[in-house]
Amino acid sequence: MNRKEARTILENWTKTESLLRHARSVELVMEAYGEHFGEDAEQWAITGMLHDADYEAFPEEHPHKIVALLREKGEDTMAHAIAAHYTKWGVSYETLLDKALLACDELTGFIIACCQVRPQGIDGLTPKSVKKKLKQKSFAAKVERDEIETGVKLLGVELDDHIQFIINVLEKNKVELGIG
Repeated sequence: MNRKEARTILENWTKTESLLRHARSVELVMEAYGEHFGEDAEQWAITGMLHDADYEAFPEEHPHKIVALLREKGEDTMAHAIAAHYTKWGVSYETLLDKALLACDELTGFIIACCQVRPQGIDGLTPKSVKKKLKQKSFAAKVERDEIETGVKLLGVELDDHIQFIINVLEKNKVELGIG
């Protein structure tokens, strides 16, 4: 599957700007991590892009619709990672892709939320300030902190380094993402 085909799937099922931006931001972070780990960056990017593709159109069936579609297309690796991107679904973490998607999904969204409440957006955002916001349970209350913690542990990275990596990727794309 290429990105054009993936983008068509995403846009057929997803209409809200916020969810499209989330898909794009996770796509960018996953692509960068794929490059960082010497993996297939295109596959990682597409996995990030499509991880919530069915969330808006089929909320009761998320992520089963996108997983089934990917399996039909022979994209089992991506399908498995997407099936595993929430620990409470009980899917095993077998590959680095599986672990990276879990580690990046919630935290990328959280960092975007941090940017939205700062007058300077992402400019000057530090891991320390993100971690301070993580401790405030009322801030971005729907973000499940335990998912972030588990993802970071499974990926085997330090939280500060992981936050900084995501900030760096988002900062390079701040105009497109509207967080500059």
